[in-house]
Amino acid sequence: MTRAAPTTRATVRAYHQARFRGDIPAAVRTLAEPFHFQSPLLTSDSPHHHLSGLDSFLGIVSGVDLISELYGESEAILLYDVHTSVSAIGTQRTAEHFHFTDGRIDTIRLIFDATAWHDVMRAVTPP
Repeated sequence: MTRAAPTTRATVRAYHQARFRGDIPAAVRTLAEPFHFQSPLLTSDSPHHHLSGLDSFLGIVSGVDLISELYGESEAILLYDVHTSVSAIGTQRTAEHFHFTDGRIDTIRLIFDATAWHDVMRAVTPP
């Protein structure tokens, strides 16, 4: 582990915990400008836009279990299960890759199987 890894860990943990408790201002404080987010469902170049649907998402989350975490000087990876109340989704295994610039998260890549999410999103999105 490098000397920077403890700071990387503290920042990623602060973001992860703030995000899953719905504390958008605390989550945004860990993010850099410029910022880029990418997932199978959406992309964003704005910290606020990236977190704009958080309340709706957390409305279906019943728990999160952190499985593994890996930290380096300028990157980190979390692997976790998101438990949802949506039967079509159930438990979503998720990997999240973070990249850092000057001690803040500048890029997040969220990786998961979005197959069930596409059906759910079509069901709740008006035509």
